[in-house]
Amino acid sequence: MAFDLKRSQQTFQRLDRELAKLAKKPAPEHVHKFRTNSRRVEALLSEVTSQCNRNDEKLLKLLSRLRKKAGRVRDLDVQIAALRALKFPEANGHKAQLMDALIDERTKHEKKLVNAFDAATVCKIRKRLKRAAHHLDVPARTDLLALTIKKLRELSREHAPLTENTLHEYRIIGKRARYVAEFAGDDAEAKKLVEQLKRLQDVIGDWHDWLKLTQRAEELLGNVRDSALVAMLRNVTQAKFRQSLSAVAQHRSEFAKHKYAVRPVRDEKKLAKAASQTAAA
Repeated sequence: MAFDLKRSQQTFQRLDRELAKLAKKPAPEHVHKFRTNSRRVEALLSEVTSQCNRNDEKLLKLLSRLRKKAGRVRDLDVQIAALRALKFPEANGHKAQLMDALIDERTKHEKKLVNAFDAATVCKIRKRLKRAAHHLDVPARTDLLALTIKKLRELSREHAPLTENTLHEYRIIGKRARYVAEFAGDDAEAKKLVEQLKRLQDVIGDWHDWLKLTQRAEELLGNVRDSALVAMLRNVTQAKFRQSLSAVAQHRSEFAKHKYAVRPVRDEKKLAKAASQTAAA
């Protein structure tokens, strides 16, 4: 897989646009797009480039801090949408009580997010984004297939048994591998890998969202003996967990069918430095 420079520049541009939108109004779609595009920039600078310069490191630090705040809002947006879609009788008012708590919490975190996206911070990030895009240093012979498969092998290691923590780890590593593969542009093999990873990410992410909603309900309403809503949420979450296990098993099976000959990724800077040291000796 060859590196698609145009795709990388588009990634910086999309994040720049989402910064402006999010600073004006933290609507659910703006929060989500900011998080995904900031992760793509992070994957590009951390996984694909030869090394991060000082500007890149400061940019990643700023994005990480803001993404965490945006993540709290995004989690609540997903939980609110899931709860609204859940068909549950309102006999004891538990659904309404949980909904009110989630909306109040979302309002609180939205205010913190808006305060974090002040004009000076947004301006600083946009300047660092432009510098990072302009000085992007990707070795000429970077093999995105090698980088992606290296990440996928982390997913394919056996975990016995699969737990909630390891499933969540699958999702995180799968995201990074997917974003790296995306920088191969229209490469057919890259597209195939991206699609596989997106399916895995969606299934596990769906389970994780319901898990967080269930945990919040338990904090507010008690256990299954105290609330029929909590009992229902636990049942849904357990079903989503089983679906995630099936998705992991399918991923391992698909990955095992392909025998990738992964070549080491060449770092042209390190090679040039080593060559100069050898010549000097």
